Amino acid sequence: MSYEKLNEQIIELVGGKENIQAVAHCVTRLRLTLKDRSAAKTEAIKELDGVIDVVSNEVAYQIIIGTHVMDVYTEFMAMLGLTPSDNSTQTTRPKGIKGIAGSILVVISETMTSIVEVLLAAGILAGIMAIFTLTGIVSADSPTYMIFDTLRGAVFHFLPVFIAASAAKRLHVNQYLAMVLAVTLLSANIDGVEGLSIFGFQLQTIGYANTFIPIMLGVWFLGLVVKYLNKFIPKSLHYFLVPMLSLVITLPIILMVFGPIGTWIGDGLNAFFNLLMTTVGNWIVVAIYAATQPFLIVLGAANFTYPIVLNFLGTLGYDPIFNAAATISDVAVCGAMVGYFLRASKGKEKQTFGTVSFSALMGITEPAIFGVFMKYRRPFLAVIIGGGIGGTIAGLAGVKTMGMVWGLAAMPTYLAGGVNNFVWMLISVVVAFVIATAVAYGLGIPNEKAVTELSEDDEQIISGDIQGLKQAAIGKIAEGEVIALNEVSDQAFASGALGKGLGIIPNEEQATVVSPVDGTITVVFPTKHAYGIRTETGIELLIHIGVDTVNLNGQYFESFVTQGEKVVKGDRLAVYEVDKIKEAGFDPTIMAVITNSSDYLDVISASANDADELLTVVF
Repeated sequence: MSYEKLNEQIIELVGGKENIQAVAHCVTRLRLTLKDRSAAKTEAIKELDGVIDVVSNEVAYQIIIGTHVMDVYTEFMAMLGLTPSDNSTQTTRPKGIKGIAGSILVVISETMTSIVEVLLAAGILAGIMAIFTLTGIVSADSPTYMIFDTLRGAVFHFLPVFIAASAAKRLHVNQYLAMVLAVTLLSANIDGVEGLSIFGFQLQTIGYANTFIPIMLGVWFLGLVVKYLNKFIPKSLHYFLVPMLSLVITLPIILMVFGPIGTWIGDGLNAFFNLLMTTVGNWIVVAIYAATQPFLIVLGAANFTYPIVLNFLGTLGYDPIFNAAATISDVAVCGAMVGYFLRASKGKEKQTFGTVSFSALMGITEPAIFGVFMKYRRPFLAVIIGGGIGGTIAGLAGVKTMGMVWGLAAMPTYLAGGVNNFVWMLISVVVAFVIATAVAYGLGIPNEKAVTELSEDDEQIISGDIQGLKQAAIGKIAEGEVIALNEVSDQAFASGALGKGLGIIPNEEQATVVSPVDGTITVVFPTKHAYGIRTETGIELLIHIGVDTVNLNGQYFESFVTQGEKVVKGDRLAVYEVDKIKEAGFDPTIMAVITNSSDYLDVISASANDADELLTVVF
């Protein structure tokens, strides 16, 4: 966990888990409902590294974190043993087919993520056993080997049980009912048995061990069945009838429908990749994934490989593509950070680059990607080159990963595929590391001086030159009175802790908020009261409508953009009912801040209300 230490400290200082009644989050802060606020050590929390400020009012106990609060919140909830509610997510999900597909991918990703540790343990155990047998420490025919090989094999054989428990938790279904279905599918009377029929319907012969699609679909269907049974059966009979009926209804559907669907999907994936390997060559996929994994992590799409890898392991017994590519990419990320470590002249920078390079080497690249890559951007190129070349070598050599493993700890597991398999994987990661290190060192660290480099396209928004320094303009956001940021009633913004900016008191009953720049929408809060925009030059702008208006749950707001959407200056972001928000007891003032103000020489506010440029960012 990236924020484990911070969250541990927060939990302790607010009075422990038992003092936390509810948790939510806004675009910049954790919002806690505490049973006893007097038990919270507010001043100590303010001093924590990673906490900007604490605001305690009648609305909630609010710990100001910054725009990365969603990551902190997710880990915070996990440490409390709670599941984030659907209305607490930071982004909106589109409706229709796209929304359904997105929801399915989220469920699959989160289900797989919950059991990765178990799969990782099995994979590493396979590597250790391979080392022991190659060195003669343990014979492959010995009882000791048999016992530990059974432990490794059990993880994948009983994979449907783990999937059932994880999916049930994610879908808010009784986990024990889900696991009953899983163990039933794995029983000797069903798993791989020929000639089965139910209600006179002849069943396809299916081996359910090592699979995940049938049981995942079954758990989803189980949730629907339970929902409708609870609706139509009298409450007094729920306890006696709902569990039994839900199992009796769901099991035949899995056997008749979801089992064959899972088989078709698995066979389809195998056919596709077999065709790829026998024609073009899977080395292209290995190379591309090794080169681009950091981008997928930024997009939150890296976990899409889990189902494919599990299908490989269940059918082929090895993964010919993704886990090897992931390891090569992780090592390339480490190399890029080592290059920056060698290039850096400041002690603090060296410490940062050194820390994130070690975590990347162990297979945890998020600190490097979100902490360094997103800021400097050049390391992405180092990984594209280093990871791409390393992935090409591994792909051409046909490297196989014998389990769900990645990172430095995964290297011994490649011995399970033979000595040549291990040697080629070792060559691939060494090449990726060396090349990424050299490229990152050669490209250098941008912004070492106080001037940001701009592309030709960026020059279009440059409004002038101040004694050789460049400046970018932030245009009008809404009609109203412009006030200094320290005059707004929200102390987190007024203190400047979230960045330099200003406030706007709207003068219309229905105020329209527009984009003051060309850029990409990075945040659309579900309650439609907060929007983040990033310009091509890297300026990160947060527009926050009202004080504590998150509590309105989107009432009186209408949004016109979605996360990831490109906008141009003047595009409408939102419309909100100013008078109704006031009647509800909330301050409708708009706050606009540059959240990465520290990256620039200065952020200057306009001195006149009718100015076309509200803020000027000086490079």
